[in-house]
Amino acid sequence: MPLDRKDPPAGRLALFPGSFDPLTNGHVDIVLRSAHLFERVLIAVLVNPEKKPLFTPDERVDIIRRVFREYPNVEVDTFAGLLVEYARAKRASAIVRGLRAVSDFEYEFQMALMNRHLEPTLETVFMMPAEQYTYLSSRLIKEVFSLGGEVRGLVPPIVEEWMRKKQGAGA
Repeated sequence: MPLDRKDPPAGRLALFPGSFDPLTNGHVDIVLRSAHLFERVLIAVLVNPEKKPLFTPDERVDIIRRVFREYPNVEVDTFAGLLVEYARAKRASAIVRGLRAVSDFEYEFQMALMNRHLEPTLETVFMMPAEQYTYLSSRLIKEVFSLGGEVRGLVPPIVEEWMRKKQGAGA
């Protein structure tokens, strides 16, 4: 059921959905810039039991909360299922998505159109990360790290710390 235009979203809330496994500095850049555009930004950590993540959903939420602890308008939560249903439940007005390259655009454009079909009042806002983060992805960070490569400066320090702990634990 679409949001009624007479029932406005709660304080211009934007959802930034993703797996965030791990959170990268590209994600941080998008969140901080979104926090200037919207009254509230909710980082929505997707729980997908089919994937084998590096971090559990609870660990990802904990890490993200620590990274943004000084930003009162940035919140973190988990969700599973259809994003538009979650957006309705949270009374969000927008979905924020990062676009790193042209290759991201086709998929994100299709998703935005489907989300608009399912919930016409929900807008999608595309943001490009800062130039130095345009090549970053969580998958690439995990791959480089697992092969012994340096990730300092590509992820927040706490993320690198947790990755090293996981590596030491044999995860």
